[in-house]
Amino acid sequence: MPPSTTTLRLILGDQLNPLHSWFGEVRAEVVYILMEVRQETDYVRHHAQKIIAIFAAMRALARRLEHDGHRVHYLRIDDPANLQAIPANIDALLAHYGATGFQYQEPDEYRLDRQLAAYAAQLALPGSMAGSEHFLTTRDEAERIFAGRPQWLMEYFYRQMRLVHGVLVEPGGKPAGGQWNFDHDNRKPWRGTPPEPFDTRAQHDHAALWAGIEAAGVASFGRPDAARIVWPQDRAEALTHLDAFIEHGLPHFGHYQDAMHTTATRLFHSMLSFALNTKMLHPREVIAEAEDAWRAGHAPLHAVEGFIRQILGWREYVRGVYWASMPGYEQHNVFGHDTPLPSWFWDGKTKMRCLRHAIGQSLDDAHAHHIQRLMIIGNFSLLAGLDPHALHQWYLGVYVDAFEWVEMPNTIGMSQFADGGLLATKPYVSSAAYIDRMSDYCKGCHYDKKARLGETACPFNALYWDFFERNADRLSGNQRLGMVYRNLFNMDQDARAACAGQAASVRLRLEQL
Repeated sequence: MPPSTTTLRLILGDQLNPLHSWFGEVRAEVVYILMEVRQETDYVRHHAQKIIAIFAAMRALARRLEHDGHRVHYLRIDDPANLQAIPANIDALLAHYGATGFQYQEPDEYRLDRQLAAYAAQLALPGSMAGSEHFLTTRDEAERIFAGRPQWLMEYFYRQMRLVHGVLVEPGGKPAGGQWNFDHDNRKPWRGTPPEPFDTRAQHDHAALWAGIEAAGVASFGRPDAARIVWPQDRAEALTHLDAFIEHGLPHFGHYQDAMHTTATRLFHSMLSFALNTKMLHPREVIAEAEDAWRAGHAPLHAVEGFIRQILGWREYVRGVYWASMPGYEQHNVFGHDTPLPSWFWDGKTKMRCLRHAIGQSLDDAHAHHIQRLMIIGNFSLLAGLDPHALHQWYLGVYVDAFEWVEMPNTIGMSQFADGGLLATKPYVSSAAYIDRMSDYCKGCHYDKKARLGETACPFNALYWDFFERNADRLSGNQRLGMVYRNLFNMDQDARAACAGQAASVRLRLEQL
C-alpha cells in the first residue's frame, strides 16, 4: 500500500553528497527529485564539459540512491515532461505524487535561495529548508567575526578558523611550525623538475548524455569532448582523486602552486574543486588528510599549510563575503570599466602566448588553476579595462568548478578589484616580468616581454603603468602599492606619456592582439 503522505525533497546539481543525513534511512513516504533544467543551463552560457560533468554526477547520485532503496524521480534535460524550470517542475511533481510536503537543502547561490524561499512560502502545504551539511562556517559567520572591525582581512579570518577547528595548531593555540602563513616559501617557478605527476583520473564517455543535451537545444561553448570527461562522477571517484593528490601532488604543491607552464596544465594542483563544490567531498575530510600527511612526514608544512589555507581560509571567506554582499555585488565597477570581452575569449586566438595558453586550456578543459585565472586572464582584463560583469559571466560559464558563491567574489573582488577593496587589499596586476618569472609563456611569444613601446611590445607592460597612472587618485594611498607609485612617479613625464599613448593604442586594437 502506498504511503498516505508523501514528501518531495529537492536535490540541486551542486548538492551531491550521499552522506547527507537525509539519506540515513530509507523512508517510503519520501521521494527525492533531481532535475536537469534549462533554467540552470541558460542563466549564463556554460562550457559544454561543465554541463556534462554536473549532469553525469547528478545521474550517478540518483542511481546510488535508488540502489540504496530510496524513491527517486529524475528529470532528464530531454524528457518531454520536463518543463525546464525548477518551480514549474516541482508544481507538476507535487500534483503527480499528491504530495503533502516539500523540502529542499540550503542553496549556495543567492538567486536560487530567493527563488526557492519564495516558492516554499507560497505553497498551500508545508515547505521547509534543511542545511546542506557541507561548509565549516554559517553564511553569516564571517560577517559576525568582522562586526565592528574597520576592514575585513582573510588572514585574520583564516587564523580564527584554524583555532576554532583545531587545524595545524599545537597545544596552547600556537600555529604549527611557529608561524601562521608560509606563503613566502610557495612562489617558485617550475622548470621541469620534479616531474609533474601522472594524471590518474578516469575518463568517462558521456556521448549519449551530450546527445540529449544537444537535443534539448542547450547552447554552450568550449570543447565538448564528451568521450574524455575526467571529472569525478561520484564520491568514490572523488576520494580516489583525493588520495592520489595527497600521495603525488601535495608534497610539491607548496613550492609550485603559483607556477605556470605550457607543457603542464595541472602541475601539483589537487583538481578537487569540482568534487568539493558539488559536495561529493566535505572540506573537513580534505583538510584532515592534508594535515595527517604532514604529521606523518609525507608532505612539508609549507605545502600543507598553503593547501589548507585555500580551503579553510579562502573558500570559507569568499562565501562569507558573497552572502554579506548580496544582492548587487556583481554590479560593482569602481573603475567604470565597460570594454566588451574580445572575441578571442571564446576561441583563444590571440598572439599573446600567455593568454592563448590560459584561455585555450580553459576552453579545452573547462579548467585553469588559480594563478592562470588571476594573473593571466584576470590581470589582462583589469589592465585593459574589460567589463567586470561580462568577465564574471565568462568565468562563471567556462569553469567546471564555478558556482556563483565562490566565483563572483573571486572575479569581481579579487581579480578585478571592482568592489574597491571590500575583498582584496590591492589590485592583483603585473607587467610581463612576473609572467616571465613564473612561467615559460613568454618564450617564443610574438611580443617582446621587455619592451613597453612599439607594435611588438608586450601589451601588459604599457597597460600596467597606465593603469596605475589613470587610477592614481584612488590607489596611490594604498600602502601595499607604495613601491609601484614611487617607481611610477620617478619616471620622467615623457616616458609616462609614452606609456599612456601605447596603452590607449592597445585598448583600441584588442581584437588584433
